[in-house]
Amino acid sequence: MNRSTIVRSAVVTVATALAAAALVVPAEAQHRASADTLPLVTPRAETPVLHDDDEGGNADADDPAIWRNAAAPGRSLVVATAKEGGLRVYDLDARLVQSIAAPPAAGEDDAPGRFNNVDLVHGLRLSSGKADLAVTSDRGHDRLRFYRIDRDQAGGPLTDVTDPAAPPVFSQDQAEINDQRTAYGLATWTDPATGKSYALVSRRERTSIALLELLPAADGKVTYRKVRTLDLPASFRLPDGTSWSPCGEPGELPQVEGMVVDPANGMLYAGQEDIGVWRMRADLTGTPKLIDKVREYGVPGVYDEETEECTPGTDPGFGGTKVSADVEGLTLLTESDGDGYILASSQGDDTFAAYDRELEDANEYEGGFRVTAANDTLDGSEECDGAAVLNAPLGSKYPNGLLVVQDGHDAPGDGERDATNFKFVDLGKVMDALDN
Repeated sequence: MNRSTIVRSAVVTVATALAAAALVVPAEAQHRASADTLPLVTPRAETPVLHDDDEGGNADADDPAIWRNAAAPGRSLVVATAKEGGLRVYDLDARLVQSIAAPPAAGEDDAPGRFNNVDLVHGLRLSSGKADLAVTSDRGHDRLRFYRIDRDQAGGPLTDVTDPAAPPVFSQDQAEINDQRTAYGLATWTDPATGKSYALVSRRERTSIALLELLPAADGKVTYRKVRTLDLPASFRLPDGTSWSPCGEPGELPQVEGMVVDPANGMLYAGQEDIGVWRMRADLTGTPKLIDKVREYGVPGVYDEETEECTPGTDPGFGGTKVSADVEGLTLLTESDGDGYILASSQGDDTFAAYDRELEDANEYEGGFRVTAANDTLDGSEECDGAAVLNAPLGSKYPNGLLVVQDGHDAPGDGERDATNFKFVDLGKVMDALDN
């Protein structure tokens, strides 16, 4: 990589080249298990239910991150977003440790704070010293928010250290922020060659991804500056010569949400929800490659304004076979020998797909699994939005590591209120499922 380019603000527009590159995908792997025959794993615990209504504080579980307490792994934490409900922090028993409200609206008619995705940065150098941070995308204000992590701090382990002057990520003014084409998906990355830390942020209802360098500000605060952006394609040329774009509400483009960076090679994996999983350089240079497509890729559709839904046409058979739209939470499962997996939530069929992280193996599909009910009161995961995995001992409860997945339909519910939460899964069960 030319290191001088990473500090130069630029916009990389690659839609034309990417549309052609999207036609080239890895050869089919030998694993062809359908969603119905994938191995099952069960959770060990679940967090308290969240309700996306006025009574529940408009809290909607979305995306988790796992912070390991190196001094006492059994006292590690899970930090998770609850959209307008802000942030939730849980211990390894899935009990609530701290609740942080999203920031209020800037004005009476403006959008309120809404936390979409969260990731971690370790050892960021601040004016007050090095710190581990939870970083979240505030979709409501089009900004990033930063929270210093101190497990034993009075009042809760997270403290807001966001620079009040931190700028909007994509918007030019408050009116544009209120349109909510704002900061959405999020992944963090520390470049081992320079030691600099970054956040990669996608834009709601657009195909853009921005690279932001994280910077110390006065009084132990954190800010950022935009380095460059990249636009993924919104339309694709199919093998029959026709052009296709996924059906959606007029004016909306196929957005990215789930993202993760493999620090071993500096590759970003991004889930374009209605398209598939992309691989690209985390510095957003070069040409991205579509490593897998959703089953619905190439299917025409007609949007019905009355129902606000798309009516699909005939499937021409150009899609993939492993994941169903939407492609959501992406997370990296590392192994000590350098092997590991990119895990992707296949929201359309309630499964998880695993891709080999090694580039020489072309990120081939390695298998999948489903998180299903452990008993009558501890259900599995449906329509999973976000996921996080950590392959490291976490005390006696999770000596094999931990997978945390969002559950978009917690059960049993009362039938009247939308209910979501997070499931905690022993990573040993997941590894056994992928090894079989």
